[in-house]
Amino acid sequence: MSAPRELPVVSTLSEVARLLDGRRGLYVRWSKGPDTDLAEVSSTDDLTGVAMPGLSASPLDVEDWWGDRSVELWVARRLYDYAHLPHDKGPGVRPWVLRGRETGRGPDNEPLVADVEPLCGVADEVIDAARAEVAGQEQEWGTLRRGGR
Repeated sequence: MSAPRELPVVSTLSEVARLLDGRRGLYVRWSKGPDTDLAEVSSTDDLTGVAMPGLSASPLDVEDWWGDRSVELWVARRLYDYAHLPHDKGPGVRPWVLRGRETGRGPDNEPLVADVEPLCGVADEVIDAARAEVAGQEQEWGTLRRGGR
């Protein structure tokens, strides 16, 4: 068994935003990390148990319609949307940034990504900053947490 992969860790929203400068095809994944994920390179649909053709991830690419708005706010929103996952999925679930190739879409229309290249981990203080950035907006916004059970 090999030693766990040591990824650099970004500690500010600005650092994550700089990763996006001139790059496309970056994603954030919430999991126990690349070593666990890359052993299987497949996510599983929680409802049916079906293996999917790639890892489910959230795209970080800034969309053209965003215009010249703050990239830090874009990143904050992308991270905030899934910040509930460590609570829902259990201990050790953390966000990390990767480069990859889309192979399809999962049941929540999320990208499924293969040919994964881990880039960095995301520190807790970045998630705290994302929460603060979203809370500071004029409109209220909630995470994509599923409810109704």
